[in-house]
Amino acid sequence: MKDSIKRILALTRKECYQAFHSPALYGTAVFFILFVSIWFFYLNRFFIRDTASLRMFFAGFPLAFILVIPVITMKSWAEERKLNSLEILLTMPFSEWELCLGKFLSSLLSLLPMILLTVPVPISLFPLGDFDAGVIAGEYIGALLLGASAISLGLFLSALSKNQAASFLGSAVVLMIIMLINQFTAWASLPAWLSQALNYISLSFHFESFARGLLDSRDLAFFILTTALFLFLNTRVLIRRRWS
Repeated sequence: MKDSIKRILALTRKECYQAFHSPALYGTAVFFILFVSIWFFYLNRFFIRDTASLRMFFAGFPLAFILVIPVITMKSWAEERKLNSLEILLTMPFSEWELCLGKFLSSLLSLLPMILLTVPVPISLFPLGDFDAGVIAGEYIGALLLGASAISLGLFLSALSKNQAASFLGSAVVLMIIMLINQFTAWASLPAWLSQALNYISLSFHFESFARGLLDSRDLAFFILTTALFLFLNTRVLIRRRWS
């Protein structure tokens, strides 16, 4: 167990070193911060709402993740295949789970600073109203869980892709669907059972309770289970490639 953790951390450090030396990551961070800020202050007109709530600020996170997450995950496996280094990686003393967890943790650590860089926004607004710090903390927890689920999905799609472009496009399209499908059910005249089913698979639908500052155990379990599911599917892809 201890050796397995060491291998996971070694791979995570290696992936983080490559990620943080990539200009794309810093460009993506700038885009993310600008997007959520413009979404909150300009498009949703925070200063004329006269309410001490950051709900609309965090509502922009799922939209931004549609483009941010594919940029973070597109190189993870697709680049390994392009450079023919995946076969070498699979011959090293790493299990499939160790490889997936190393890639996942490095991607999550790439996203975490972007989320933390948005903290000055609520801090700067504290003097303007009676904001609930506990609610904001819950909203950030939800954003991190949402990002973890989206990253695991992006890694799985990257493992299925032959190049970065296909990985980015596939991840962006799938994330757009599962992020926005609850918006479709809100205005479409669908049977109640179908609307509930579609809402259940929507990541942003499960994020709504966190955006309100509520820690719903059902939504918490959903994010944890979806993250584990896509990591498991990722290992299945690697096992197939190891023996193909």
